[in-house]
Amino acid sequence: MLREIRPAIILVVALTAITGLAYPLAMTGIAEVIFPQQAQGSLIERDGKVVGSALIGQLFTSDKYFHGRPSATNTPDPKDSSKNIDAPYNAANSGGSNLGPTNKALIDRITADMAKLKAENPTMPVPIDLVTTSASGLDPDISPDAALFQVPRVAKARNMPQERVRALVAGQIEGRTFGLLGEPRVNVLQLNLALDAATK
Repeated sequence: MLREIRPAIILVVALTAITGLAYPLAMTGIAEVIFPQQAQGSLIERDGKVVGSALIGQLFTSDKYFHGRPSATNTPDPKDSSKNIDAPYNAANSGGSNLGPTNKALIDRITADMAKLKAENPTMPVPIDLVTTSASGLDPDISPDAALFQVPRVAKARNMPQERVRALVAGQIEGRTFGLLGEPRVNVLQLNLALDAATK
């Protein structure tokens, strides 16, 4: 009996060592050499301090900053663990809301967001990514249209000419990956950091 079980045990131990240790360590080592910045989480530093990651959105609420997509992430309520509370861009609990298009809570939130955004800029149509969440809830990017939609609010709050703010947005637009994949986008954190640098 031991003769039949022994090869299976050796195979499990060998595959665990290869796929659980050797392969992950090799891939991490290769990534550190070829893509060191990405392997460390694409962290963004300013004045020697980490201010965020280019891969995970942050919540900006001030009129002086560009806002990202809504985030549907949440966390357990510290007062009642049977309930959840909103925790925008919570990387520990990534995911969408899973609310269907006829869900009243979703309709009410989108209606309120649309009304607020239309009041903010009545001359432009509201870009869809300013009222819908991404599948992960962590999207750090918005469309160029969503960034340009916010220019009047940001320019007014910072007492800057709109043309100057538009130029900052234009300078932060990233094209399609390899010129083929995805859509043009603007990283909200990097845009806000460029905005802060321009107003120092």
